[in-house]
Amino acid sequence: MQAGAPLELGNEKIPRLLRQYAVPSIIAMSCSSLYNLVDSIFIGQFAGGYALAGLALTFPLMNLGTAFSSLIAVGASANIGIYLGQKNYPMAQKVLGNVVTLNFIIGLAYMAILLAFLDPILCFFGASVNTLPHAREYMQVILGGNIISHTYFALNAVLRATGLPRKAMNASIYTVLINAVLDPLFIYWWGIRGAAIATIIAQAISLSWVIYVLCNRNHVVHFQKGGYRLQKTIVKRILSVGMSPFCMNTTACLIVIVFNQGLKQYGGDLAIAAYGIVNKLTFLFIMVVMGLNQGMQPIASYNFGAKLYERLEKVVRHTAICAIAVTTTGFIIAELFPHQLVGLFTSDQELMDEAVKGLRISFMFYPIVGFQMVTSNFFRSIGYAGTAIFLSLTRQLIFLLPLMLILPHFIGLDGIWCSMPIADLISCMVSASMMVYHLRKFRRQYC
Repeated sequence: MQAGAPLELGNEKIPRLLRQYAVPSIIAMSCSSLYNLVDSIFIGQFAGGYALAGLALTFPLMNLGTAFSSLIAVGASANIGIYLGQKNYPMAQKVLGNVVTLNFIIGLAYMAILLAFLDPILCFFGASVNTLPHAREYMQVILGGNIISHTYFALNAVLRATGLPRKAMNASIYTVLINAVLDPLFIYWWGIRGAAIATIIAQAISLSWVIYVLCNRNHVVHFQKGGYRLQKTIVKRILSVGMSPFCMNTTACLIVIVFNQGLKQYGGDLAIAAYGIVNKLTFLFIMVVMGLNQGMQPIASYNFGAKLYERLEKVVRHTAICAIAVTTTGFIIAELFPHQLVGLFTSDQELMDEAVKGLRISFMFYPIVGFQMVTSNFFRSIGYAGTAIFLSLTRQLIFLLPLMLILPHFIGLDGIWCSMPIADLISCMVSASMMVYHLRKFRRQYC
């Protein structure tokens, strides 16, 4: 066993280490984001505005699926990193086995329940007679491959946590490339359902390669016989750390439901389609920050486990600076070239006008979003589950949800768009205060 493989996490210079781990994740997440963008462009241009609105209606279920995936993936990768920092290799090994079993159980249950009640759920989300068939076709395929998606996401996170960021990047790039090849053909043949089929096939192929990598017995963490029985202590640790992104994505599901219902009430299917466009453009930059966070996570987890608090502070500071630079770039592009961006998705002038307005408002305080994301991920990485959950919930439930319900009564559809940047501003101030408090506490332990 190459027990010393991840030791560089505690010795290498932080800027170089962050580049080594974050760049592959950024490349992988950027490729994935670009694919999703192109996917929506194909759907919007070839399947029409109603198909684009139908895709937007699936966002709550996609967020919920991501919530269950991150519940296991983030909890597992953080705990593996901490155990490796403590040189507790047997426990890191046991986490991997529990990850596989948990993903199978949760993925199967999620698929069965949602498929049984799919139409009523989509109607509750705001589907109309025009958009329901498109949303149903897409989600039937995505839910059918749910176990594949969950397992792929979790095992890819394990690769990063165990010192293989480039292999994790390769797996993501394989997924994107396969998807990009299949997507236009499948959409041409089967419409929006084809986009979902291409996604699942690509993830299945990449998952097979990730499993092959983790079968290597020379790797610090690998598959082995008899390691898949759930252990209460390990499951509890995985779920406690993973509860923060789970809560964040679950509340995001609730927010999108309320958002879509508000859009339908004040703007109809057209407004929902506009939100689908804005959401895809927003995530183009969010995914880059997520790549930075994925690169930071194993470094922060390892150094926290090794009690190297000065290095811990350096990695979060460097990551935050990079994240703010990314979201500031997004802000500049969105405010200067909104018509060009929206024009990639549609030529419908009414839809374009609404999407441009929503884009400019949504990106109003976008530069600070990067900092808020890094803060939440930092606390997840070091196992501070309670703090991470609190920060995840503040933006979504405490600030955004009330604003979404109140502002439209005064300024109509614009109130729904405005609720997002206002919530970003307030939640960033809360995150900053929490970060300053904890960094001062860590500083007292090494100064």
